[in-house]
Amino acid sequence: MAVRAVRGAIQVDADDRDEILEGTAELVTEVLKRNGIDPDDLISIVFTATPDLTAEFPAYAARQMGLTDVPLLCTTEIAVPGSMPRVLRLMAHVETSLTRAEMRHVYLRGASALRTDLPQ
Repeated sequence: MAVRAVRGAIQVDADDRDEILEGTAELVTEVLKRNGIDPDDLISIVFTATPDLTAEFPAYAARQMGLTDVPLLCTTEIAVPGSMPRVLRLMAHVETSLTRAEMRHVYLRGASALRTDLPQ
């Protein structure tokens, strides 16, 4: 098994606790599903949020999903002028037999515009 990193992002509608929790859960679920990742194969997840999202920690949504023994970290994304607002991002480190080229990075909702080079 190799250690790989997989990325993802989702844009939420508002700086609202439920929006952040639901968006994060949707993103984590889709990353795991598209890559066939069993939660036991997760090593860690780093979450970032744009500076306009402060109503809740994205990691809390992962804990609610049962990822209680996975190291999780939340941080703020760089406030680049003109960048897309209300975006949650993740980078998950996993043990997998997939090659780097086989990993499916996941960009949902408005965040799909961030990586138009990736198949949806």
